[in-house]
Amino acid sequence: MPANRPATEEPRLTVTRPPRRRLRRALASALPVPVIGLVLLVTSGNLLLPLRQVVTIEAKMASKRDFFQDPVVERLLMKHGFRVHITNMGSREIAKQDYEGYDVVFPSGQPAADLISRERARANRPVLLYRPFVSPIVLATYRDYAEVLRVEGVAKGLPGSGGRPMYYTLDMRKFLDLAHGKSARAKSRGVQRKPKDGYRWNEIDDEKRVRNGNKILAQTSDICESNSAGTYLGLVAFVEHGNDAPDNEAEAEQLARKIKPLLIEQGLPSSERAETYLSPDGPSIAPISVIYEHQFLAHQIGHQAEKGTTDDERVLLYPSTRFVTEPQLVALTGDGARLGELVSKDPELQQRAMELGFRARNAGSGATSDELTRFLTERKIPVPTTSSDDTRAVLPSLPLLEKMTEIVGDCPDRTGSR
Repeated sequence: MPANRPATEEPRLTVTRPPRRRLRRALASALPVPVIGLVLLVTSGNLLLPLRQVVTIEAKMASKRDFFQDPVVERLLMKHGFRVHITNMGSREIAKQDYEGYDVVFPSGQPAADLISRERARANRPVLLYRPFVSPIVLATYRDYAEVLRVEGVAKGLPGSGGRPMYYTLDMRKFLDLAHGKSARAKSRGVQRKPKDGYRWNEIDDEKRVRNGNKILAQTSDICESNSAGTYLGLVAFVEHGNDAPDNEAEAEQLARKIKPLLIEQGLPSSERAETYLSPDGPSIAPISVIYEHQFLAHQIGHQAEKGTTDDERVLLYPSTRFVTEPQLVALTGDGARLGELVSKDPELQQRAMELGFRARNAGSGATSDELTRFLTERKIPVPTTSSDDTRAVLPSLPLLEKMTEIVGDCPDRTGSR
């Protein structure tokens, strides 16, 4: 620069700092989406959740799949790293078919679980059994039909179930007498039936509540596949045998042929009686259905939550001769055992079982808890109570029950399919 050129001042650049909030927004907009997601996972403490190993449990289940297919239960199981893939089939069908490659099987009652346990024991492959909850079988019907039976002296409202009872006790002996065509009250009105015919609903309904010419029978699922049907078969056999179970094969075969008409003259069996019972056409299809208590209670809990009242037209008949089913989750693998432990002891899963109408077992004592009673009472749903003088039925021994089931249901031989 020439010495005689006058010096000029350098221009100054003024830098204005943006507010911190704007800087953070600009930085966030510049970051890639995955980085933002990583930041959110770290700050929320859930960074490792997507990386947790999820074990898929392969399972065969009967009616207790209601629990495992519940969305809340699915989320709780996923939280513990389990996903359950269910193959749906009846309890007896589970026991009779091949269950290799499965982690758990969950028949709805003890007979099928015993069949599986014995088969595995013979193969020197023992199993672990878990009993997370119970649900007795019940005879589900509609108020008009229950009232017909009440007037006939066959049913009576259970105490404490409200002005219009939701629960009735059913005299099993008198109920089966109607199916046999035996009723002193009906005969006094001039209605005579041959024993093999049995009474129809419209023949004993003086007040014309129902217009149904079907025989008075309880409808079950397929006897060859279903635990509820097999248990009801055992109940009928117990009552027809003088409140006693048969002792030998000859007695069992004779008794099975005697009670067969009471179980197969119901028409073609449905794979799932609860769905039919809860459908709008239920009363015309099946006035009385053999289902599980939890299925009825789950319906009433949902009805109360949605409409603010119980379903007053659907009621339960508790047989005076009763048998409490003992559903057993049979663990065939280590992963299956982990699942069995979880559903038996986890408080959240036990709570959810109760909300689905199950009688959850106390993890410590094994006894059923009183939580269900409190839960129903809080929601103003009548609590089911069985009479203290009910007779507890005894099922035939496992081989005899199998023989009777095969005779009554004309079941195909599936022993080769295992």
